[in-house]
Amino acid sequence: MTEPASGRRRMPAEWEPQAALLIAWPHEATDWRGSLTEIEPVYIELVRATAAVQPVWIVCQDAIHADQVIERLQQADVKQDNVMPVIAAYNDTWIRDYGPITVMDDDTPRLLDFRFNGWGGKFEARLDDRVNALLNGGGLFGRTTLVALPQVLEGGSLETDGAGTLLTTSGCLLGATRNPDMQRRDWEQLFAEELGCDHVLWLENGYLAGDDTDGHIDTLARFADTDTIVHVSCDDPDDPNYTALQAMATELQQCRQANGEAYRLVALPSPQPMRAADGQPLPASYANFIIINQRVLVPLYDDPADVTAQTVLQQTFPEREVIGIDARAMVKQGGVLHCATMQIPMDVINE
Repeated sequence: MTEPASGRRRMPAEWEPQAALLIAWPHEATDWRGSLTEIEPVYIELVRATAAVQPVWIVCQDAIHADQVIERLQQADVKQDNVMPVIAAYNDTWIRDYGPITVMDDDTPRLLDFRFNGWGGKFEARLDDRVNALLNGGGLFGRTTLVALPQVLEGGSLETDGAGTLLTTSGCLLGATRNPDMQRRDWEQLFAEELGCDHVLWLENGYLAGDDTDGHIDTLARFADTDTIVHVSCDDPDDPNYTALQAMATELQQCRQANGEAYRLVALPSPQPMRAADGQPLPASYANFIIINQRVLVPLYDDPADVTAQTVLQQTFPEREVIGIDARAMVKQGGVLHCATMQIPMDVINE
């Protein structure tokens, strides 16, 4: 585990010990209305796999909804000791993008609450934008300070190694629909000051057809440790993502660590192109895995590449158990496991 330098602000890596995994359960007022019977089993398996090794905090829209969720989990024989429902109204379930981002000042955690505008105004997000303040007001984060920041920023657009390096995409952060007045240098100053990340790697390439996020990094490339990047690859010229992913792979080969060394690059396969019922492409990606205590949870698509993706991740994370979760129902709304969760590091205590 990466240790912070004395007196330094630091954004922890996802593989560091976690106090809980935060999720928001689907309900009729979200985009899952009409398909709850299809999506809830995915969330049940997500909670089952997580609650076996660490707490899961489940955001529910109200007390009645919380009772319904607990009943569903009980019926599915999910371990209850590590499950805690919390109440806050929300528009959508992709809590990676509006949940709190943790930074450490030495041993003291702070939670950053950036603005969320529905991925550049594509979707209604006023309730999502208030969730962190509601959870904090309800005492979920104990004595940890929640800091509201004025910039629009989504958690899925950031990937860190826990040692001061940040990986992100220019297509998302430099677009005109979130923070039109912010340039690359403004972001780098913000990352250094607020996240303690003074080495920023910008990807200019990489995109999945059907992605509403304008290229979130967590569907494309992820740190596995301080010198390893796992990334989506594609070797089928007929795949609509082929050109963008080939260009991204070349770009990643040129990325350098803060010490000047090249990264060890680990390629994940791409599943066969998936489409929604209306024919629109779906951004299925094995890079949208979750690292939790003792385990890595990887989305599966009933595709021949599922086995390869699990094998690659098991080799990359040999000290963790890699568990696959059927994400076919989840990807129909444009995201999968990582998009649906936000890790809460161990130092953020619910007191």
